[in-house]
Amino acid sequence: MKLKAWKSALALALKKTPRTASEFAKLPEHVAIIMDGNGRWAKKHHLNVSRGHRQGTENLREIIRHTDDLGIRALSLYAFSTENWNRSEEEVGALMQLMLDFFTSEIDELDAKNVRILILGDKSRMPERQREVLREAEKRTEKNTGLQLNIAINYGSRAEIVKATREIAVMVKNGTIRPEEITEETISDHLYTAGQKDVDLMIRTSGEQRLSNFLLYQNAYAEFVFPEVLWPDFSVHEYDLALEAYGRRDRRFGGR
Repeated sequence: MKLKAWKSALALALKKTPRTASEFAKLPEHVAIIMDGNGRWAKKHHLNVSRGHRQGTENLREIIRHTDDLGIRALSLYAFSTENWNRSEEEVGALMQLMLDFFTSEIDELDAKNVRILILGDKSRMPERQREVLREAEKRTEKNTGLQLNIAINYGSRAEIVKATREIAVMVKNGTIRPEEITEETISDHLYTAGQKDVDLMIRTSGEQRLSNFLLYQNAYAEFVFPEVLWPDFSVHEYDLALEAYGRRDRRFGGR
């Protein structure tokens, strides 16, 4: 290889080396990701859609590890929405199996790294085995104090807000709280993410630019980044670019 080409290749390799926390101007405390594009990735590579989801899961491992290494406090992932039940039986079945495979293979490492897992969404509709695995993951890691890993499964933000509203309505009916005492904090305390900081950075891969009913309340002042890359190709380098973009934003929260 010629010297010029070698230097170019070396520069590219160094550029794509995962960054450390000290290399960023600032980092978000809470990152949320809509992992979009598995189906299109599979179609692009002439594969079954289930292969796209499996490849996306492989990619997820590295993103979680890097988030933890950077010291980011919380990572919320949109894994399965309430609307995803409308997909084909074959695809839903593949996604259900992937959940089992992921938690079976990753729970030891996540627990060892002090990661706390919280499932956002209604677990009651999940198949029995999946329900058990999700509950076991939450129970096993509930006292961990490291990265807060929120995984949204059978989740819809509007349904979450309805759930919170009903719980608060019961409190009003029982005389626990008066209507005029209801605050934004009251609502936050009845969301799945109760006690957590709101989202700082929302990433949606594949170039789509919508929230798709994900963390509507928690994303009130989030910064948004929409990489064109499909989720299975969303590397740690691409993630670092999104975090770098966040670091350049001037967050004024309605001020000047």
